[in-house]
Amino acid sequence: MTTLPSSTQKKLGLVIDLDTCVGCHACVISCKGWNTENYGAPLSDQEAYGANPSGTFLNRVHSYEVQPLATSDKVQPAAQLFHFPKSCLHCEDAPCVTVCPTGASYKRVEDGIVLVNESDCIGCGLCAWACPYGAREMDAKEGVMKKCTLCVDRIYNDNLPEEDRQPACVRTCPAGARHFGDFADPDSAVSRLTAERGGVDLMPEQGTKPVNKYLPPRPKDQLDSAEHIDILAPYLEPVADTPKGFIGWLDKALEKI
Repeated sequence: MTTLPSSTQKKLGLVIDLDTCVGCHACVISCKGWNTENYGAPLSDQEAYGANPSGTFLNRVHSYEVQPLATSDKVQPAAQLFHFPKSCLHCEDAPCVTVCPTGASYKRVEDGIVLVNESDCIGCGLCAWACPYGAREMDAKEGVMKKCTLCVDRIYNDNLPEEDRQPACVRTCPAGARHFGDFADPDSAVSRLTAERGGVDLMPEQGTKPVNKYLPPRPKDQLDSAEHIDILAPYLEPVADTPKGFIGWLDKALEKI
């Protein structure tokens, strides 16, 4: 079994802003595209156009509708939809690494990224069983375990422009909800963002010490129903009592039908 390093020189990871994510799945598509063409075995799909399609993804977005608690007997806040991206969190105490019987799963000393040496992976699935976040997926075609690599073949690629040397999901996100950097540096953008916005670990009770952080949604302004009516009233008034122009002609034509 693989031994985790006592410490790493860097702690590369992601900050994901749950207040900003719009659930567009651009990160999912860009991740699938980049990792199908580059690092390791392609991410395969099964019955892509059949009745029961399935496939391997390193990043997925789950959406949840949350009903906030009522602030009083008369005021019931509207339900809110939150989008929750999830991938490997590159934990400091990664159970997927220590459970691997062949040493295929390992954590890099130089940057803390958790990777899988696919040539040594026997597809036993123990790492998926050990991961409390469900962040590993078995590729049905290749029979090896797949996971987020933080685009290790991209972030160190000197052939790419400097602005492109970040994970594909971060580079693609249109809402700017994903941030990449070194958490070992307290002055890095991700460290400052986590401190300023109160970034949290996913399921800290598991004791895995995930490197990736989530920024909680900001409180939303709440208005009671009377305030809503007062604000919207001017916009609910009809523009004109009698339609004119093309709309007036169309209205008359439809009346004759």
